[in-house]
Amino acid sequence: MDGYYKNELELEAIVRGFESCTTAETDFPHQSHLVVATWYLNNATVPEALPKMRASILHFLEHYGIEGKYNATITLFWIIIVERFLRGLDANVSLLERTNAVVESLNDSRLMFEYYSKELLWSPEAMREWVDPDRKQL
Repeated sequence: MDGYYKNELELEAIVRGFESCTTAETDFPHQSHLVVATWYLNNATVPEALPKMRASILHFLEHYGIEGKYNATITLFWIIIVERFLRGLDANVSLLERTNAVVESLNDSRLMFEYYSKELLWSPEAMREWVDPDRKQL
């Protein structure tokens, strides 16, 4: 797991840069989304972390004038996937180690297409609210 993050300050900088919109829109790849999701889930349940993740993404998109890109299904999908992965880790693993493990294991954003067809995932309904996967159950 070497090569990702070296300390929790790096993680905090990613989260704070995202939340404050000081991170450029082009400097926030999938890996950074995983960092934020792990940070939010570190001491929270899915129902607690989801509204925070949703609000942060919407704020970021609004700040940069990006319309029509938020997808409620994708947001909840990744929160669920990250939370399930974290649940499988030893409770004594540090936030840094947990985050690096998440990035190592879930860094391929195409994972969602194992569960969803593109047609369903980009449908107006999936953009607006959670829809169940049509390819493979969670």
